[in-house]
Amino acid sequence: MTARLRQDDGFAGRADEVYETLIRAHHGLSDEDSAALNARLVLILAHEVGDPALLAEAIALARRSLGLASSDHAMSA
Repeated sequence: MTARLRQDDGFAGRADEVYETLIRAHHGLSDEDSAALNARLVLILAHEVGDPALLAEAIALARRSLGLASSDHAMSA
């Protein structure tokens, strides 16, 4: 079976609250510390997902949302 990203509202209507929590987490941080926080958060959440195929799908979606094509190099690096 192929991994699939969720299509439903995973935040049960509380997306704005989640967004605010993420923004507050960066309050007072330097750009460098903010980037480090994001990197750590991504790794923690990737561990929670625990499915390499699903992570690859999420990475590809994130790259597409930036207008970047997915590349095999980026997926295997």
